[in-house]
Amino acid sequence: MNVLVLNCGSSTVKFQLIETDLEIMARDADRRLAQGILERIGGKSQITMKVDGNVVLRESRPIRDHRQAVDEIVRWVISEESGIDEIHSPSDIHAVGHRVVHGGEKFKASMKITEEVLSGIRDCIDLAPLHNPANLKGIEAVTRLLGAGMPQVAVFDTAFHSSMPAHNYLYAVPYHLYRRHSLRRYGFHGTSHRYISYRYRTLEQRKKEDVKIISLHLGNGCSACAIENGESLDTSMGMTPLEGLIMGTRSGDLDPSLVEFLTEVEGYSVGEVDTILNRNSGLLGVSGLTGDMRDLLFERKDTGDRRAGLAIKMFCTRIRKYIGAYLAQLNGAQAICFAGGIGENSAEIREEVCVGLESLGIHIDVDKNRNLPQDARGTVISKEDSPVKIYVIPTDEELLIARDAVRCIEH
Repeated sequence: MNVLVLNCGSSTVKFQLIETDLEIMARDADRRLAQGILERIGGKSQITMKVDGNVVLRESRPIRDHRQAVDEIVRWVISEESGIDEIHSPSDIHAVGHRVVHGGEKFKASMKITEEVLSGIRDCIDLAPLHNPANLKGIEAVTRLLGAGMPQVAVFDTAFHSSMPAHNYLYAVPYHLYRRHSLRRYGFHGTSHRYISYRYRTLEQRKKEDVKIISLHLGNGCSACAIENGESLDTSMGMTPLEGLIMGTRSGDLDPSLVEFLTEVEGYSVGEVDTILNRNSGLLGVSGLTGDMRDLLFERKDTGDRRAGLAIKMFCTRIRKYIGAYLAQLNGAQAICFAGGIGENSAEIREEVCVGLESLGIHIDVDKNRNLPQDARGTVISKEDSPVKIYVIPTDEELLIARDAVRCIEH
């Protein structure tokens, strides 16, 4: 089965085309046929298409909306120009899987898309006003282009965290506010954390119920997850992705009274404070330079920039605090798993997070960490006698979405 995986943002559409089915999954032999991204939709868009990891198309031209973006993707994958032997017409695409950011309390698993499911996604727009509308546009574009008969599946970022117990997902505010407004912690990056848990247990040959790890998804957005019995026990993001770890432009945890303080002393509106905390804080806000960790590491090393170094120190310290908290909540863990753009690619950050946690059973092997082989499955970077293993596991949310699409359709 050829599954088109779509991740629609407000002005971007990322895609992958993956060949998989139940038998292929059992062999862990899924094939990525193509991938790409269309950026700056609504203006002069940047288009990048890859086959076998190699760029075969890169150009800039106007893309007016998500429907045209999806149309461009479908036209390209079926064209001779793409060179994809398995795809010659739209009928060679057998299903479409969509990343949907917020499923609220209604959706606790991936779902085949029906009118009822669409209605439920719309009901969650208030919880994810920037993301769910874009996800809906992608679903609607596929329906118009490929027909109502095309099987589509929604894979919810929040679903993995639906296993959290009430004492972890509730806020300590009047309970009627939760009942009235579903005001609670939902968590995000669930598809990534779920994949990391799956990949860890296959590497260690463990059963799902025998998995007890801490997963760290570190990129422009960052979150930590305590995973017990292969399920989410607790996670750092909350009702929105703002809570938790320090991120590229998000503040992470802070005193809520800062909002009122800034409205009074700076004259900001609540909306302006929200923008500051989501888009102008985090690594960018502290450093005053950038939210890109690669640039900050360069500035710290080559120019000795004090605020770049401060931002990195704060970033790693917050992660260490969550590791300690989750080790306490789990009563120990089998492994710490790094993933995401920073987690997978920055040996400096992994080392800075782990060195000094030896009393907690975390012993990083500095040589292994600095000379990490390219292994898409995962690599151990802890010392042989480390009570807690340290893994680097490249996340693959698109693969999980494709597999969920097949499962929902087949079952």
